[in-house]
Amino acid sequence: YYSKHLHILLAFPNTYYSNLDEKGKFGVLESVKNEVMLMFYPDRAANENNQVEKFGASDVLDLNWVQLMNAYSCTECGRCTNECPANQTGKKLSPRKIMMDTRDRLEKVSLNISKNKGEFIDDGDRLLDNYISKEELWACTSCNACVEACPINIDPLSIIMDMRQYLVMEESSAHPDLNNMMNNIENNGAPWPYNQLDRELWAQETQ
Repeated sequence: YYSKHLHILLAFPNTYYSNLDEKGKFGVLESVKNEVMLMFYPDRAANENNQVEKFGASDVLDLNWVQLMNAYSCTECGRCTNECPANQTGKKLSPRKIMMDTRDRLEKVSLNISKNKGEFIDDGDRLLDNYISKEELWACTSCNACVEACPINIDPLSIIMDMRQYLVMEESSAHPDLNNMMNNIENNGAPWPYNQLDRELWAQETQ
């Protein structure tokens, strides 16, 4: 159980509990969904107030048990990184490293809990920044190539997206390009920085 062959045992439950939803389908936060329903369809909104203490993930304690099992199931074969288009174009992202960093941080947290008699004492580290950089997270195109390449259905993308969610909803530190796009949608009703009245000008210019 303590050898490098642990992943052989975990490969079976990891595959069994893997996500069978369509590739590219992301979960919906019920708390956010309920707020939208209250604005547009008050009669259809849930009565209970689904408050969330924290959006997304900044450390391994915020990840679910399947994501943590993914980290221990990884054989470090590198198929995910070889298929990653971001990595192929020279960007810093490596899905294999994402899983290795998650496992390394999880082992450090487990030692902390064991040392403090079942309680985690803040050690000043976290998965975000200390192990995985923002540059790596924003380099991901969410294409699912890494997930499809893994022989036992490990999902690095779910960890990346949870950490992105934390950056956007907790730290308000979205990528500048995303901020520009969201500002344009809010002001112009489209991702482009043009007034709605000017949208047809391109057709006149081509005549």
